Amino acid sequence: MSTRDALLPAIAALALLTVQALAAESPNLGKAVTDDEIAAWDLDAMPDGRFLPAGSGTPEQGHTVYVEKCQSCHGPHGNDGTTLPLLGGVGTIGKNDVKPLRTIGSYWPYAPSIFAYIRRSMPYYDSKSLTNDEVYAVTAYLLRLNGLIGETDTMNAQTLAKVEMPWRDHFRPFQRGD
Repeated sequence: MSTRDALLPAIAALALLTVQALAAESPNLGKAVTDDEIAAWDLDAMPDGRFLPAGSGTPEQGHTVYVEKCQSCHGPHGNDGTTLPLLGGVGTIGKNDVKPLRTIGSYWPYAPSIFAYIRRSMPYYDSKSLTNDEVYAVTAYLLRLNGLIGETDTMNAQTLAKVEMPWRDHFRPFQRGD
């Protein structure tokens, strides 16, 4: 038996012990993810409303949530806060002589996208903290401020996808192969 052949079992044993030692102090890489952990990040919605969660909200309910959780950044009227405005700007995009203003009413192509953005990103200081009903309500309130739905309309998984956004025809959903 050669020296090399005699050392192979020792090298294999050392490698196994090293892997076991590293695994004991691992940062849980390769840990199985639970359904609840996946659900916490599965917050998208398709333009046609697929993947929107259960829940509903009206502009009036949304006003209450907005005042409590949104107004501090977006201002009392949605266009006078410390962040980008949420309304106005219709007709400013694509004009050479006007600075484009990308707001909910002037730029967003699909209402479910607004819902998904609010759901995963707002409020800025505590993202993903709003309930589904609160997100539907705030979305309804913002759509109402932009004149896109009526004062008493209720937004939910079925009605939100039916809202016709003004800039909708300037976008198209991604399709593999495009």
